[in-house]
Amino acid sequence: MTETDRRVMGKLLDSIDSPKDLKVLSLEELNQLADEIRQLLIRFCRRHGGHLGSNLATIEPIIALHYVFDMPHDHLIFDVSHQAYTHKILTGRRQAYTDPESQEDLSGFTSPKESPYDDFMLGHTGTSIGLACGMAAQRDATGGKANIIAFIGDGSLSSGPAFEGLDWAAEQGGNLIIVVNDNEMSIAENHGGLYKSLAALRASGGRSSDNPFRALGLDYCYVEEGNRIEDLIEAFRRVKDIDHPVVVHIHTRKGLGLGQGSQGQIGPTSVAQGDRHTAHMTSLPDLPAEGPVEANHWQDGLDSLDRLPNSRKTYGRMAMQALESRFPQEPGLTVISPATPLSNGIDPDFRKRAGNHYRDVGITESHAIAYAAGIAKAGGTPIVATSATFFQRAYDQIEQEMALNGSAVTLLVFSTGIAKTDATHSGTADMVMMRGIPGLTCLAPTSGAEFLDMLAWATGPARQPVVIRVPGERTLATERAGKPTAPVSDPSKTDAECGSDPAPWDRYRILQEGKTVAVLALGDALPLGRDLADSLEKSMGLKPTLVDPHRYDRLDEQTLNALASTHSLVATIEDGQLDGGWGQAVAAYYGPAHVRTLAFGATKEFNDRVPQATLMERYGMTVPAMAQTISDALADQAS
Repeated sequence: MTETDRRVMGKLLDSIDSPKDLKVLSLEELNQLADEIRQLLIRFCRRHGGHLGSNLATIEPIIALHYVFDMPHDHLIFDVSHQAYTHKILTGRRQAYTDPESQEDLSGFTSPKESPYDDFMLGHTGTSIGLACGMAAQRDATGGKANIIAFIGDGSLSSGPAFEGLDWAAEQGGNLIIVVNDNEMSIAENHGGLYKSLAALRASGGRSSDNPFRALGLDYCYVEEGNRIEDLIEAFRRVKDIDHPVVVHIHTRKGLGLGQGSQGQIGPTSVAQGDRHTAHMTSLPDLPAEGPVEANHWQDGLDSLDRLPNSRKTYGRMAMQALESRFPQEPGLTVISPATPLSNGIDPDFRKRAGNHYRDVGITESHAIAYAAGIAKAGGTPIVATSATFFQRAYDQIEQEMALNGSAVTLLVFSTGIAKTDATHSGTADMVMMRGIPGLTCLAPTSGAEFLDMLAWATGPARQPVVIRVPGERTLATERAGKPTAPVSDPSKTDAECGSDPAPWDRYRILQEGKTVAVLALGDALPLGRDLADSLEKSMGLKPTLVDPHRYDRLDEQTLNALASTHSLVATIEDGQLDGGWGQAVAAYYGPAHVRTLAFGATKEFNDRVPQATLMERYGMTVPAMAQTISDALADQAS
C-alpha cells in the first residue's frame, strides 16, 4: 500500500514513522492525524489502562512541536512524562499502541532506553525546567544551537522544583522554551495562589498584569486555543531559536474527544484497568597544628567562619583549585552550589575567576540536582557541593534524575559525621541515605590526596553518578600532625592516570596485616581505627589487621571472605549513623558465620549542641570503650 493509499483510506497514522514524516503533511492532514491518534489512545487506554485525559489534551501540542522543531537535535523534555503518549507514537513506537503483543515492551513514561527522542526516564513531577536549564547551559558552554524545550502541565507547575527552575531560568538566559500546558486540572483539583494567576491570564487572553512568569523575568506568550494546531504552529515558530527564556502558555482541554458514555464511564484523567502505565592535591595549606574545629553551622557564610581552618574550607579549597586548573580545557566542567558556598571553601575569588564554570543557584537543592543532571545529559561534567544535611532536601532528585538516569553528576558532601551541631544540621545520616539508592558510587576518602584522586576519577573517566564524602576534622587533624593516614597516590600522576582504573575503589585496602581481629574503619573514622589498632597492640599484645574500605555503597566480598578465613572478629567503625549503615551491612553479610562482627557508629537520634566527646562516649566509640568491647568479645569466644 502506498502512502497516498493510506491517506485516502483514512490511515494516515500508518505512514508516520518519525517526526520527519510530519513535515510533509498539510494542515488538513495534521488535523486528520490528530483525530486518528485520539481514537487510537481511547481504544488503547480502554483496553490496557493509562493516563488518558491528559494525553488527549496534548495531542495537538505535541504534533505541533514535532512539526516545528527538529528533534532529537532539538530537545523536548516532558515533566512527569505521563503526557508523552503522542510523542512516543510519532517517534517510532506506534506499534506498541496498535499491537497488543508489543504493549509490554513500552514504558508508560519517557525512557532513553526506548528512543533517542527521550532524554530522560521521568516519572516524578517538577524537574523538567531544571533539566532543560542544565541542557541549555551545556549547549551554551560548547557553542551549540539546539532549542531546549520543557513541557510542563499546570498541575506540576506548583511543585517546588518547578518554581526553582523557573526562577533560575530567568537568570540563566539563553534559548529556553517552557511550554505550560494549562488544562485547568491535575489528577485532582489544583490548589494554591498560582492558579488564580493562571485563571486571570486565561480570562484576559494572556494580558493580565497578574503574570507570575513575567514577574520572574521571563518572556511570555499565550495561546488560547491550545488544541488548535495552526495556532500552536504559529506560536512555536515565533519562539523557535529565540535568544532568551520564554514561557508559551497554552490553554488545552483535558479529555478532549472523550465523552461520558455507557462503556466504562471513563473519567478525565486515567483508566485503571490492568494499568502498568500509571505507576505513579596538590598539598594541604600551611595551617597551625591545632585540634579539630567542631562545626558551627549557624555562622555559615560569615567572614568570621572563613578564618577558621576547618576541614570544609581546607578540602573544599583543594577541590576548587584542582577543578579550576581544568576549566580552560573543559567548557562543561561546572561547580554548582545551592547557597552557602563560602563555608565549603568556594570563596569569592574563586567564584569570580570561575565565571560560568561556577553557578550559585540559591537555596534550591532540588533544582541543583536536576540542573546538574541536565548538564550531564548534554555532555558536561557537573559537581554539586553542599552540606550533608542540605542534600536531604534533594533526595528525590538524587534518586530519580541522578541515579535512575545514570547521570554523570558528582556530589561533594560536606559537614558530615559526629560533631557538635544544632539539631537541624546533623551530618550523621548521609551515608544511610546515599547508600540506599541504587546506582550511586559512594566514596569515603581518608586523606586530601585520596580525595583529589577520587574527584579526578569521578569527574573524568567514571561518567556515572558519584558521591564523595569530603574528609572531616579527624582526617585534617591527622594530616596536620604529619601522622600517616593512608597510602597516597604518586603526585606526579595526571588526573587521567589517577583515574585509569575503571573501578579503582572496588577493593578494600589493607593498611596493616595482623591476626585475630580486623578493624575496618571507613573514611573519616580511619584515624580512630588506627588509634584503636595501636591500643589493642599495646594493651593486649594483639596486632590487628587494619583496613581502609574506601566506599560504602557496596561490599568487597572477596576481602570480607578472606578476613573471615583468618580472623575470629571483625570490627567496623563509621563516622555516621549505625542503624541502616555500612557496618550493619558488613555484619549482615557475615550473618551466622564463625567470625564475630562488632559495628561501631552513631545511634539514630537527634542531638542539639551536644559536645563531640560526649557523643563518642555515649555511642561507645572512644578508643578505650571499643578496645574493651573487643576484649570482652574475644573472651566470650574463648570461653
